Amino acid sequence: QVQLVESGGGLVQPGESLRLSCAASGFAFSLSTMSWYRQPPGKERELVATSMPSSRGTNYADSVKGRFTISRDDAKKMVYLQMNSLKPEDTAVYFCHVRLFAVTSWGQGTQVTVSS
Repeated sequence: QVQLVESGGGLVQPGESLRLSCAASGFAFSLSTMSWYRQPPGKERELVATSMPSSRGTNYADSVKGRFTISRDDAKKMVYLQMNSLKPEDTAVYFCHVRLFAVTSWGQGTQVTVSS
């Protein structure tokens, strides 16, 4: 079955970096649109970044443009989120998401806390 497992979250200070990873299995990864979402405390889940299949490009939320980079390794079935210059407002649970035709699924999430 479809499975997404995130890792790499943690507690960092403002200005520092983190790299999130998402290991995927159970579906045709190379054909899939892979995204990172986040849910800050007390707020709704929001889209952070998307990687489209077949090198068709990436999209970012305005709040993370220039600081975050989404990448994927189709051979390893991995998607990454490199987060630089982290701010306290980046604090959230970060979720990996897959969309392939009618199939969508979420990972369990990984906590990122940015605090001094």
